[in-house]
Amino acid sequence: LVSAMNRVQLLGRVGQDPIMRQVEGKNPVTIFSLATNEMWRTGDSEMGQGALLLLCTLGDISQKTTWHRISVFRPGLRDVTYQYVRKGSRIFVEGKIDYGEYTDKNNVRRQATTIIA
Repeated sequence: LVSAMNRVQLLGRVGQDPIMRQVEGKNPVTIFSLATNEMWRTGDSEMGQGALLLLCTLGDISQKTTWHRISVFRPGLRDVTYQYVRKGSRIFVEGKIDYGEYTDKNNVRRQATTIIA
């Protein structure tokens, strides 16, 4: 019986080569960004009489890119990710969403959303 679920699946392109960070006293983590794109047509989308009319009425294509911060903690997966994943790679990530807070260099509290792969 599952009473709650926190699961996300993303397919996108890596924004920069992964980096490995280690905070004193904690296990290392591999971090990278992943871009996903959402595309849609703007304008009149009513069905026309024929294929040509339909193409003419669909309008322009718009796109929105969303950037996701991915963190990999599991030792084997963390190391393979760091070694083989590169900027521009198209990859599938499965994990959970984590909402956290941190204090930036100006001592301002900020919220951060991370996908734990």
